[in-house]
Amino acid sequence: MKSPISFEFYPPKTDEQRSQLHKTAGRLKPHAPEYVSVTFGAGGSTLSYTPETVRGLRDTHAIDVAPHISCVGGTRAEIHALLDTYAQLGVRRLVALRGDMPSGMARAGEFRHAADLVRYVRETFGDRFHIEVACYPEIHPQADDALIDLRHFKAKVDAGADGAITQYFYNADAYFRFVEDARHAGVTIPITAGIMPIANFTQLRRFSEACGAEIPRWVEKRMRAFGDDAGAVRAFATDLVAGLCERLAEGGAPALHFYTLNLAKPTLAVLERLR
Repeated sequence: MKSPISFEFYPPKTDEQRSQLHKTAGRLKPHAPEYVSVTFGAGGSTLSYTPETVRGLRDTHAIDVAPHISCVGGTRAEIHALLDTYAQLGVRRLVALRGDMPSGMARAGEFRHAADLVRYVRETFGDRFHIEVACYPEIHPQADDALIDLRHFKAKVDAGADGAITQYFYNADAYFRFVEDARHAGVTIPITAGIMPIANFTQLRRFSEACGAEIPRWVEKRMRAFGDDAGAVRAFATDLVAGLCERLAEGGAPALHFYTLNLAKPTLAVLERLR
């Protein structure tokens, strides 16, 4: 499989987490990612951690880093200052998101939607940044229906997005149908497939319930059947995700973006299978 790949990391907050991240980045770098992205905490909880992580990954591993930037909870001035920081760091790519409002937070921020943020970046910085946005083959959990969700995606593209990264999924047909629908709606930008290697199935189930990603019933049944056999679970998970990647690549997915959770082993197991 020769599809371009990229990895997502989250910003560490402790010395132990920083050590883990750099170890993971070092193990994944030989697979020549096009870039790595760094997430942005809800409501700016990682406002300082994300730029620090971007700088650390670039300086230590000499890789192209794309920070996530979220409009929730941030003022126009704060977001402009953050963009200035990234421009000065030599960042060339951003992942622009609306972000999720954390519980107890009263301020939504000056940008209500990701399309507003994309438009602002374009109007203020021109073509300085390559902008990726999010999209949802199985529909955003807060969207009223699939057509409304598709219109929201199209609005981000019309605002100036260069590419899109999907939420993770385990049903390739959902991705292919979404891409087909997007093309019919006039979306022409590349739509990268988001891939979640399976490290902990209980954790995955919790993530999936929160973000609206569907775990096929037969996968859940198979995982339960393995019980405490960790080796069987790992082997099945690797086969499942590698098979998904192969089908996506064969079906024309332009690239694969791996959600690593700052762990190397699950992603490496899949990549080794794809050689």
